[in-house]
Amino acid sequence: MTYALLSLLFLGVAAAVLAVALIRAPDRAHLVRHWWVPTLLAAVVVLALTAVFDNVMILAGFMTYSDAHISGAKLGLVPIEDFSYPLAALLLLPALWLLTRRRGTRS
Repeated sequence: MTYALLSLLFLGVAAAVLAVALIRAPDRAHLVRHWWVPTLLAAVVVLALTAVFDNVMILAGFMTYSDAHISGAKLGLVPIEDFSYPLAALLLLPALWLLTRRRGTRS
């Protein structure tokens, strides 16, 4: 299995959970209207941190990737597929918050 396929699987599951959470949310319009900026900012920060620290860890030899399992597209030393895991987390964490919060609150 390639890292790209595994990444698509993670992103697909995360997107599905978020879709279910948004469908079930009674204040969906409020969430979409007010949460896209913080989510976008979080994505920029998390992806930047991923780029920096993954490059450092690969350079230090803590992680290696088989060329047979990556797409070949890289940002520095980091295979582009590595960025799917923080993106999945950015989808999953708000989704889990929506699914587990008490009903009737907007906090």
